[in-house]
Amino acid sequence: MSQKNQRQKEGESQDNVELEWPTVLGLVGVVGILLSYFLLHLAILKAESLTYSLINALGALLIIYSLLFAWNLPAMIVEVSWVLISLYGIYKYYKKKLDRTL
Repeated sequence: MSQKNQRQKEGESQDNVELEWPTVLGLVGVVGILLSYFLLHLAILKAESLTYSLINALGALLIIYSLLFAWNLPAMIVEVSWVLISLYGIYKYYKKKLDRTL
């Protein structure tokens, strides 16, 4: 018998939603990515900014952490790609900054 069926049999309410840490951290990552994208469209952040790339990389890493506990291959592919693209953005930021100092 599954835990869900066992709880129903024992009379526990299904209305109680318990969020575990991996889920909470994954949700924080989602909020970060969505917020950075929204701020980009409000012209508060620029796509070339370090802040934009860092928020996206951190958000994707938090989502990846949550996916280790609730595996989903397509989502993992998207998030790993998101991290790699963000790392490229961070590289470009520092390369441009270094080129200006030379």
